[in-house]
Amino acid sequence: MKVLGNIVWWLCGGLETAVEYFVASVALMITVVGIPFGLQTLKLGQLMLWPFGSRVVKKPTSGCLNMVMNVVWFFVGGIWIWLTHAFFGVLLYITIIGIPFGRQHFKLARIALTPFGREVFLNS
Repeated sequence: MKVLGNIVWWLCGGLETAVEYFVASVALMITVVGIPFGLQTLKLGQLMLWPFGSRVVKKPTSGCLNMVMNVVWFFVGGIWIWLTHAFFGVLLYITIIGIPFGRQHFKLARIALTPFGREVFLNS
């Protein structure tokens, strides 16, 4: 069931947001300062391809460096990816069939704003 959900997810905006994350990570990895941001967006891009069956756990030991990186990320790329998730979430909530996928977009929108201090476990 997870595989079917993930395949339908690709058609409901998952593939577009994954491409957005991968393009952002390549652009961020061009500079040395952007490498930590690029690595985190790569993890989130993988999560966008397989969100059903995966989980994101908030690290209890995340410190103030993660907070600073989340603030920088919010202005650099987080707000734009959040807008993409919000757009697809609202679009999918219009249909009855798309409500579970819209809910998933809204969950991932929160993660898109503050990705640092979180750990991604794919297909667990």
